Amino acid sequence: MDVRYPSQWKIRILAVICLGILLVAVGSDAAHAARIKDIANIRGVRQNQLFGYGLVVGLDGSGDGNKSLFTVQSLASMLEKMGVTIDPDDLKVKNVAAVMITADLPPFARTGSRIDVLVNSIGDAKNLQGGTLLLTPLKGADGKVYAVAQGPVSTGGFSYGKGTGTGVQKNFPTVANIVGGALIEREIANNFNERELLTLALHAPDFTTATRMAQAINAAFGDALASAPDAGTIEVKVPDLYRGRSVELVALIENIGVTPDMVSKIIINERTGTVIMGENVRIATIAIAHGNLSIQVNRQDNVSQPLPFSRGGQTVVTSDRDLVVQEGSNPLFLVESGVSIGEVVRALNALGVSPRDLIAIFQALKAAGALQAELQII
Repeated sequence: MDVRYPSQWKIRILAVICLGILLVAVGSDAAHAARIKDIANIRGVRQNQLFGYGLVVGLDGSGDGNKSLFTVQSLASMLEKMGVTIDPDDLKVKNVAAVMITADLPPFARTGSRIDVLVNSIGDAKNLQGGTLLLTPLKGADGKVYAVAQGPVSTGGFSYGKGTGTGVQKNFPTVANIVGGALIEREIANNFNERELLTLALHAPDFTTATRMAQAINAAFGDALASAPDAGTIEVKVPDLYRGRSVELVALIENIGVTPDMVSKIIINERTGTVIMGENVRIATIAIAHGNLSIQVNRQDNVSQPLPFSRGGQTVVTSDRDLVVQEGSNPLFLVESGVSIGEVVRALNALGVSPRDLIAIFQALKAAGALQAELQII
């Protein structure tokens, strides 16, 4: 059976086949590289934060109590809207807690979809376990309602007998979540497929990485589509073949491999003794001597008793103290200039120092100008 395609479809099929071959070639040459989707994001494709104020009811006496005036007022206002008029002073709110609701509205979310919400107590409630969140509108930064939340909360923890001084608590029972607890009511307008220019934003801006990314995209498509106006941005022109099909274009771009570059950096955490070195860390040829000063105080208690049948003698306890001071006599080590991270590690291991001693050595190397990396202490 002879199937004839229009000429424009033949061109598209041929372009897709060629693009696939190019992507395979690029991927085989940089199998160890990171995907673009892991080091950059499409500008305009992001989450939006939502928040709201609501009430959790049905608690077992672990609510806010009458001291939280805003909880009492909120409950009275809600009852009044339902046709029940009551004096706020007559309300007992031990089973009710005022909460703030937070949620993230994902990009391209559609009406009717569900998202997770986080419930946080803002009053005197001791525990939200077993409660139910009443209907709560969630607003965006523009003040518009984008979702509504309601449902039973899950704390993932408990608190038992805490007020007696012998209590047990697991996690934080004043914070809970509701999986799929919010229903999206408003969509954010987005004409993604109509874009003529895509902008990629690097998670860690770097001139070398931006240049490599633009070159990799141009090599994959065989055309000068991408350019890097600055260290954190790559602009990609949508070719005529993908007009109105930006989703397919982004899917192809996301899987292109790029080897990201980074600044030589050493991260030090003095609290835990953790030392992290980047791949490009280098040290100049330098001589290092690292000795420890050890001070040890030994105490020994002796009992002195009087002779038998002696008069006026008393049993006393005496203490003898010995002070021992030792200073390390480590020789001077010559550390050659390292050309790779492996050689740097081997040279430092030859000193036989602990991670905490290594922190002091790195600080001294930086002061001496022999450490060719940025030293960051967290």
